[in-house]
Amino acid sequence: MKIPVARTKRKTRSRAVRFQLAIALVAGLSACAPGTSTTSTEPLNFSGPVNWAALPWTRDAADETPVPGLRDRQAEAAADVFFIHPTTYLSMFGWNATTDDERLNNLTGWGPIRLQASVFNDCCRVFAPRYRQAALRSFMSRSQGGRNALEMAYEDVRDAFRYYLAHFDEGRPLIIAAHSQGSFHAIRLLAEFFDKDPALRRRLVAAYVIGWPVPCGAFANIPPCDRADQTGCFVSWSTYIWGASESGRHSNREGCCINPLTWRRDGDYAPRELNLGGTPYKFDRLDPGVTDAQCVDGKLWVHKPEQSGYVPLGKSMHLMDYNLFYANIRRNAETRLSAFRRQ
Repeated sequence: MKIPVARTKRKTRSRAVRFQLAIALVAGLSACAPGTSTTSTEPLNFSGPVNWAALPWTRDAADETPVPGLRDRQAEAAADVFFIHPTTYLSMFGWNATTDDERLNNLTGWGPIRLQASVFNDCCRVFAPRYRQAALRSFMSRSQGGRNALEMAYEDVRDAFRYYLAHFDEGRPLIIAAHSQGSFHAIRLLAEFFDKDPALRRRLVAAYVIGWPVPCGAFANIPPCDRADQTGCFVSWSTYIWGASESGRHSNREGCCINPLTWRRDGDYAPRELNLGGTPYKFDRLDPGVTDAQCVDGKLWVHKPEQSGYVPLGKSMHLMDYNLFYANIRRNAETRLSAFRRQ
């Protein structure tokens, strides 16, 4: 039966609103969208801390840990992580965020920087640029405005990475990590810089390209990881509640799913006993055994946690891609770095 256009638009708008509310809930902030001030087209200046959401020598949300037993070791870390945060710009009117919106910066900091980027503060110094991220609606629109918004966002990420290489990296081992929109940009960054540059590729410990489908053959010279201590490879997964099937634009069949409980892509079931601990959106505890995991048709299936604080979006656990496996990611980054240093 043909669905009336008006009803389809209402459903799309409803899904977008639920998505915005869930992101705001995770960040612990108001559900109202941040401001929509005019976005400059001039290149961003990354020479000072204003356009960085996290730097190893500033006090920021990437320094946090959910429990006292985990420590921020950035001051003594032997490697760096370049982290590209997901969408926090929720406006349905503007195309690109500004980087001087204090409320949006707080949303980004106490959302994905604290909940996701902090997972690497044991192994690595954390560098996370602010960028004129594309609005959420850019991914729902096929217009030129949406394409231009994503291009501007990537140009900022690329400029920040170039600045990092020129001024911060000191030839250190490097991890690329990202989530959602950040992973969309990370795929381009890996293809442009690492896939074509053997010298830079030799410094790549691993890439955590999470919450966006990445084909297993996405890169000519960066393979998918297939064991916990493999280096120079990428890991990716998108988390869904057990039994989720293919559904339109959310299809992950072409994505390369690496199970974060086994760090393999063989599709074997991993019981919850392998889960070292997830952390809820309040970031106030670790929950060992919070969920199991299995890769099925490009998706990572999990059983919904019994503990509170793990926010679903229908059948998707997109907002919890990092949270559900926080301790496993933290340990794995150190495992890969140790293997890299032995080599």
